[in-house]
Amino acid sequence: MVAPLKMMSREKKPMKAVMLRLRNGWPMPLALQGVFEILQSVVFCLALITLPLVAVYFSGGFLEDSFEAILQFGGLIWLLVHGVPVEILNLGPEADPSSVTGWLTLIPLGLSLVPFLFCLRAGRRIARASYTDQLWQGLAGAFLAYGAIGTGIGFLANNSYARVNILAAAFIPLIIALLGLIIGARREAGSWARLFGVDMAGYIQRISPHRRWAGSYVWHVIVAGFLGYVAAVGISGLLLTINLGVHWTDVANVSQELRPGPIGSAALTLVQLSFIPNAVFWVLSWISGGGFSIGTGSTLSTLETTVGPLPSIPMLASLPSGDMAHQWLFLLIPVAAGIVAGWYFLRVGENHLEDWFARRIPFNALSLGASTACLAVFTGVVTGLLSLVGSWLSSGSLAIGRLVEIGPNMWATAGALALQIGLGTAIGYLIAPLFETDPVLEG
Repeated sequence: MVAPLKMMSREKKPMKAVMLRLRNGWPMPLALQGVFEILQSVVFCLALITLPLVAVYFSGGFLEDSFEAILQFGGLIWLLVHGVPVEILNLGPEADPSSVTGWLTLIPLGLSLVPFLFCLRAGRRIARASYTDQLWQGLAGAFLAYGAIGTGIGFLANNSYARVNILAAAFIPLIIALLGLIIGARREAGSWARLFGVDMAGYIQRISPHRRWAGSYVWHVIVAGFLGYVAAVGISGLLLTINLGVHWTDVANVSQELRPGPIGSAALTLVQLSFIPNAVFWVLSWISGGGFSIGTGSTLSTLETTVGPLPSIPMLASLPSGDMAHQWLFLLIPVAAGIVAGWYFLRVGENHLEDWFARRIPFNALSLGASTACLAVFTGVVTGLLSLVGSWLSSGSLAIGRLVEIGPNMWATAGALALQIGLGTAIGYLIAPLFETDPVLEG
């Protein structure tokens, strides 16, 4: 898009300004450009969701449904990936159409990345076409358009099989839109200060040194907790990949027993891939000891495994079963992730709380122990809060039989990770100096 032109003084050469406008083209209003950018995002996202459904439809996979119902199904999936609960109706040939069977609330996080990435792209393009004091216009236009589109899709997608609340369809998708637009605009601007026109350097210079040190300490504690949690999630993803590879024969056998056909196999694979991020969070809850559930009454963790009847989904064939010797050793994995966080905190050198303790406690061992204990507690709290978010996002219901409780045990997982990563942070902070070199001594 063409960046807005600077307005010329009307007192000076007005005809020249008009001719310049006519020659270069009138710039699109930023609010309208925001609408245009977000509309592209919605169209691309809906196309990616709907095309596989259309392919299954024309291959004979939805013989009893009209093409209109398939498009409505695509709209419901678009709302579901944004976190909008879908009310399932009329399941089964003899079900009462007025009865509610259940709620579909399990978000396929892999598909949720699609609208987020498109909104991130829209945010970057809006920021590229805006001046700092005009950015809000494009973002506001995109934000309002996304809410209107969600309302329209919610209204059109409701049918005799499923429905959504119109207010939920209007406002819940705005969460992903807001995150994508703001993060995309920030990436284009390069910094939050430049994005909103705030002189952060001047503000930092005006505050007192004590507030500056306290703010730096708090910020790096948050980063350390975030880094420890991300490291634990990354290790969980690696373990999931290894586990699927080890049980690949079982997964392939279940897939062959279903006999879905070429297009059905592709659709089934896409569905399972969309739930891979959910499975990563489930693995994280498993190695933490908090555990997760696949259906009512089932619990899978390093300390207990109780699994009831499961649907014929190939990926579920890789679930652990039976007694695994020494599986408690997996509890040490989050501790290792915490060591990474502690090492990071030592490297940044912003432990001003340790300096505060050192001025008040004459014994170095006591001051170091007190500051390290505080660091472990604070980092553990940050990790626990992040774990609550991750567990909540990866939990939900499939509204089918026992599959109304799926996902991590939120509070048990959060408490376990807070303890494990907090302990690992303390260990990492204390042992990191043993592996650091002093450049002065080396010189």
